[in-house]
Amino acid sequence: MRRLILSDIHSNLEALETVLRHAEGGYDQVVCCGDVAGYNASPVEVAAWAREHAGVIVRGNHDRACGGIEDLEWFNPAARIAAIWSMNELGEDAQEWLRALPAGPLSFDTFQLCHGSPGGEDDYLADGHDVEPLKDLLTRRICFAGHTHIQTGWSWQRGGLQRLPRPAPSQEERVIDLDPDYLYLVNPGSVGQPRDGDPRAAYAIWDDAGHLLYFRRARYNVRAAQMRIMDAGLPPSLADRLALGR
Repeated sequence: MRRLILSDIHSNLEALETVLRHAEGGYDQVVCCGDVAGYNASPVEVAAWAREHAGVIVRGNHDRACGGIEDLEWFNPAARIAAIWSMNELGEDAQEWLRALPAGPLSFDTFQLCHGSPGGEDDYLADGHDVEPLKDLLTRRICFAGHTHIQTGWSWQRGGLQRLPRPAPSQEERVIDLDPDYLYLVNPGSVGQPRDGDPRAAYAIWDDAGHLLYFRRARYNVRAAQMRIMDAGLPPSLADRLALGR
Protein backbone atom coordinates (compact mmCIF):
# COMPACT_ATOMS: atom_id res chain seq x y z
CA MET A 1 0.00 0.00 0.00
CA ARG A 2 1.10 3.55 -0.76
CA ARG A 3 0.14 6.14 1.85
CA LEU A 4 0.04 9.92 1.62
CA ILE A 5 1.54 11.21 4.87
CA LEU A 6 0.42 14.72 5.86
CA SER A 7 0.96 16.84 8.95
CA ASP A 8 0.35 20.36 10.20
CA ILE A 9 -2.02 21.45 7.44
CA HIS A 10 -3.10 24.31 9.70
CA SER A 11 -6.14 25.47 7.76
CA ASN A 12 -4.10 26.29 4.63
CA LEU A 13 -6.46 25.33 1.83
CA GLU A 14 -4.21 26.58 -0.97
CA ALA A 15 -1.31 24.41 0.21
CA LEU A 16 -3.52 21.37 0.80
CA GLU A 17 -5.13 21.51 -2.64
CA THR A 18 -1.72 21.85 -4.28
CA VAL A 19 -0.38 18.83 -2.39
CA LEU A 20 -3.39 16.76 -3.41
CA ARG A 21 -2.88 17.64 -7.06
CA HIS A 22 0.85 17.00 -6.75
CA ALA A 23 0.27 13.55 -5.24
CA GLU A 24 -2.78 12.61 -7.32
CA GLY A 25 -2.90 8.95 -8.30
CA GLY A 26 0.11 8.08 -6.18
CA TYR A 27 -1.48 6.82 -2.97
CA ASP A 28 -4.17 4.53 -1.56
CA GLN A 29 -4.73 6.04 1.89
CA VAL A 30 -4.30 9.38 3.65
CA VAL A 31 -2.50 9.42 7.01
CA CYS A 32 -2.41 12.63 9.06
CA CYS A 33 -0.14 13.41 12.03
CA GLY A 34 -2.45 16.12 13.33
CA ASP A 35 -2.87 19.89 13.48
CA VAL A 36 -5.53 20.14 10.82
CA ALA A 37 -6.57 23.47 12.36
CA GLY A 38 -4.94 26.72 13.49
CA TYR A 39 -2.89 29.61 12.08
CA ASN A 40 -4.37 29.97 8.57
CA ALA A 41 -7.77 31.11 7.34
CA SER A 42 -9.59 28.08 5.89
CA PRO A 43 -10.47 26.02 8.98
CA VAL A 44 -13.92 24.98 7.77
CA GLU A 45 -12.81 23.70 4.38
CA VAL A 46 -9.70 21.91 5.63
CA ALA A 47 -11.48 20.24 8.54
CA ALA A 48 -14.25 19.07 6.21
CA TRP A 49 -11.70 17.57 3.83
CA ALA A 50 -9.80 15.81 6.61
CA ARG A 51 -13.01 14.51 8.13
CA GLU A 52 -13.94 12.86 4.83
CA HIS A 53 -10.57 11.73 3.48
CA ALA A 54 -8.09 11.11 6.30
CA GLY A 55 -8.19 7.35 6.78
CA VAL A 56 -5.94 7.50 9.84
CA ILE A 57 -5.45 10.62 11.94
CA VAL A 58 -4.32 11.76 15.39
CA ARG A 59 -4.97 15.10 17.02
CA GLY A 60 -2.46 17.92 17.35
CA ASN A 61 -2.21 20.67 19.94
CA HIS A 62 -3.94 23.18 17.65
CA ASP A 63 -6.75 20.69 17.03
CA ARG A 64 -7.26 20.56 20.79
CA ALA A 65 -7.17 24.37 20.95
CA CYS A 66 -9.62 24.91 18.11
CA GLY A 67 -11.82 22.18 19.54
CA GLY A 68 -12.00 24.07 22.82
CA ILE A 69 -10.17 21.56 25.02
CA GLU A 70 -6.78 23.26 25.26
CA ASP A 71 -5.70 26.12 27.52
CA LEU A 72 -4.66 28.92 25.18
CA GLU A 73 -2.57 30.77 27.74
CA TRP A 74 0.66 29.10 26.64
CA PHE A 75 0.03 29.88 22.95
CA ASN A 76 1.87 32.88 21.51
CA PRO A 77 -0.41 35.87 20.81
CA ALA A 78 -0.78 35.25 17.06
CA ALA A 79 -1.55 31.55 17.54
CA ARG A 80 -4.06 32.40 20.29
CA ILE A 81 -5.89 34.91 18.10
CA ALA A 82 -6.01 32.42 15.22
CA ALA A 83 -7.33 29.64 17.48
CA ILE A 84 -10.13 31.81 18.88
CA TRP A 85 -11.06 33.01 15.38
CA SER A 86 -11.03 29.41 14.11
CA MET A 87 -13.36 28.24 16.89
CA ASN A 88 -15.88 30.88 15.89
CA GLU A 89 -15.63 29.87 12.24
CA LEU A 90 -15.81 26.11 12.72
CA GLY A 91 -19.07 25.81 14.60
CA GLU A 92 -20.05 23.15 17.10
CA ASP A 93 -20.16 20.14 14.77
CA ALA A 94 -16.63 20.60 13.44
CA GLN A 95 -15.34 21.42 16.93
CA GLU A 96 -16.86 18.21 18.22
CA TRP A 97 -15.04 16.29 15.47
CA LEU A 98 -11.75 17.92 16.52
CA ARG A 99 -12.40 17.08 20.17
CA ALA A 100 -13.02 13.44 19.26
CA LEU A 101 -9.75 12.97 17.38
CA PRO A 102 -7.60 10.35 19.13
CA ALA A 103 -4.41 11.22 20.99
CA GLY A 104 -1.27 9.54 19.75
CA PRO A 105 0.64 7.42 19.69
CA LEU A 106 -1.46 4.90 17.77
CA SER A 107 -0.15 1.59 16.47
CA PHE A 108 -1.40 -0.08 13.31
CA ASP A 109 -0.42 -3.18 11.36
CA THR A 110 2.76 -1.77 9.83
CA PHE A 111 3.27 1.71 11.30
CA GLN A 112 2.92 3.94 14.33
CA LEU A 113 1.40 7.43 14.31
CA CYS A 114 1.71 10.39 16.66
CA HIS A 115 1.76 14.18 16.63
CA GLY A 116 4.83 15.06 18.71
CA SER A 117 6.56 11.78 19.47
CA PRO A 118 5.83 8.25 20.70
CA GLY A 119 6.63 9.58 24.17
CA GLY A 120 4.14 12.46 24.20
CA GLU A 121 1.81 14.20 21.77
CA ASP A 122 3.37 17.62 22.48
CA ASP A 123 7.03 16.53 22.40
CA TYR A 124 9.18 18.66 20.11
CA LEU A 125 11.90 16.66 18.37
CA ALA A 126 14.57 19.15 17.39
CA ASP A 127 17.61 16.91 16.94
CA GLY A 128 19.08 13.47 17.41
CA HIS A 129 19.46 13.96 21.17
CA ASP A 130 15.67 14.18 21.41
CA VAL A 131 15.13 11.19 19.11
CA GLU A 132 17.68 8.63 20.29
CA PRO A 133 15.87 7.71 23.57
CA LEU A 134 12.63 7.00 21.68
CA LYS A 135 13.87 3.75 20.16
CA ASP A 136 12.36 1.63 22.91
CA LEU A 137 8.97 3.32 22.47
CA LEU A 138 8.60 2.37 18.82
CA THR A 139 6.08 -0.42 18.42
CA ARG A 140 6.46 -0.69 14.65
CA ARG A 141 9.33 -0.42 12.20
CA ILE A 142 8.29 3.07 11.13
CA CYS A 143 6.68 5.88 13.11
CA PHE A 144 5.27 9.08 11.62
CA ALA A 145 5.25 12.31 13.64
CA GLY A 146 4.75 16.03 13.00
CA HIS A 147 4.58 19.11 15.22
CA THR A 148 7.98 20.66 14.39
CA HIS A 149 6.95 21.75 10.85
CA ILE A 150 10.36 20.51 9.69
CA GLN A 151 10.62 17.79 7.05
CA THR A 152 13.11 15.27 8.34
CA GLY A 153 13.56 11.77 9.70
CA TRP A 154 15.92 9.46 11.52
CA SER A 155 16.93 5.81 11.27
CA TRP A 156 18.41 3.61 13.97
CA GLN A 157 21.21 1.79 12.15
CA ARG A 158 24.04 -0.45 13.26
CA GLY A 159 26.36 2.56 13.30
CA GLY A 160 23.98 4.67 15.35
CA LEU A 161 21.23 7.19 14.69
CA GLN A 162 21.30 8.65 11.17
CA ARG A 163 19.33 11.63 9.82
CA LEU A 164 17.38 11.23 6.58
CA PRO A 165 17.92 13.81 3.82
CA ARG A 166 15.10 15.99 2.50
CA PRO A 167 14.80 17.57 -0.96
CA ALA A 168 17.18 20.39 -1.78
CA PRO A 169 15.63 23.73 -2.82
CA SER A 170 16.14 22.71 -6.45
CA GLN A 171 14.40 19.34 -5.99
CA GLU A 172 10.75 18.39 -5.69
CA GLU A 173 11.47 14.91 -4.36
CA ARG A 174 13.97 12.86 -2.42
CA VAL A 175 13.60 9.09 -2.54
CA ILE A 176 14.91 7.02 0.38
CA ASP A 177 15.30 3.25 0.45
CA LEU A 178 14.09 1.93 3.79
CA ASP A 179 16.07 -1.01 5.11
CA PRO A 180 13.61 -3.53 6.63
CA ASP A 181 16.12 -4.22 9.41
CA TYR A 182 16.17 -0.61 10.67
CA LEU A 183 13.74 1.46 12.71
CA TYR A 184 12.56 4.84 11.40
CA LEU A 185 10.94 7.97 12.76
CA VAL A 186 9.70 10.21 9.94
CA ASN A 187 8.33 13.76 9.95
CA PRO A 188 6.72 14.57 6.58
CA GLY A 189 7.00 18.28 7.27
CA SER A 190 4.20 20.82 7.32
CA VAL A 191 1.69 21.22 4.52
CA GLY A 192 0.44 24.59 5.71
CA GLN A 193 3.27 26.36 7.53
CA PRO A 194 6.78 24.96 6.84
CA ARG A 195 9.53 26.11 9.19
CA ASP A 196 12.63 24.59 7.61
CA GLY A 197 13.47 27.56 5.40
CA ASP A 198 11.60 26.17 2.40
CA PRO A 199 8.18 27.79 1.86
CA ARG A 200 6.94 24.98 -0.38
CA ALA A 201 4.29 22.68 1.09
CA ALA A 202 5.85 19.52 2.50
CA TYR A 203 4.53 15.97 2.54
CA ALA A 204 5.61 12.36 2.09
CA ILE A 205 4.56 9.22 0.26
CA TRP A 206 5.32 5.89 1.92
CA ASP A 207 5.39 2.78 -0.23
CA ASP A 208 5.20 0.02 2.36
CA ALA A 209 5.58 -2.90 -0.04
CA GLY A 210 8.42 -1.28 -1.97
CA HIS A 211 10.25 -0.12 1.19
CA LEU A 212 10.46 3.41 -0.21
CA LEU A 213 9.89 6.83 1.32
CA TYR A 214 9.35 9.88 -0.88
CA PHE A 215 9.94 13.26 0.73
CA ARG A 216 8.22 15.82 -1.50
CA ARG A 217 7.81 19.59 -1.78
CA ALA A 218 5.14 21.41 -3.80
CA ARG A 219 5.12 25.09 -4.69
CA TYR A 220 1.69 26.59 -4.01
CA ASN A 221 0.02 30.00 -4.26
CA VAL A 222 1.42 31.55 -1.10
CA ARG A 223 0.05 34.96 -2.02
CA ALA A 224 -3.52 33.64 -2.12
CA ALA A 225 -3.10 32.05 1.32
CA GLN A 226 -1.63 35.30 2.65
CA MET A 227 -4.52 37.36 1.27
CA ARG A 228 -7.02 35.00 2.88
CA ILE A 229 -5.29 35.54 6.25
CA MET A 230 -5.32 39.31 5.84
CA ASP A 231 -8.96 39.39 4.70
CA ALA A 232 -9.89 37.43 7.83
CA GLY A 233 -8.24 40.06 10.02
CA LEU A 234 -5.71 37.61 11.45
CA PRO A 235 -2.23 38.79 12.53
CA PRO A 236 -0.08 39.84 9.54
CA SER A 237 2.85 37.85 10.95
CA LEU A 238 0.97 34.64 10.09
CA ALA A 239 0.86 35.73 6.47
CA ASP A 240 4.44 36.99 6.35
CA ARG A 241 5.98 33.76 7.59
CA LEU A 242 4.44 31.68 4.78
CA ALA A 243 6.71 33.33 2.24
CA LEU A 244 9.78 32.67 4.39
CA GLY A 245 9.14 29.07 5.37
CA ARG A 246 9.87 29.94 9.01
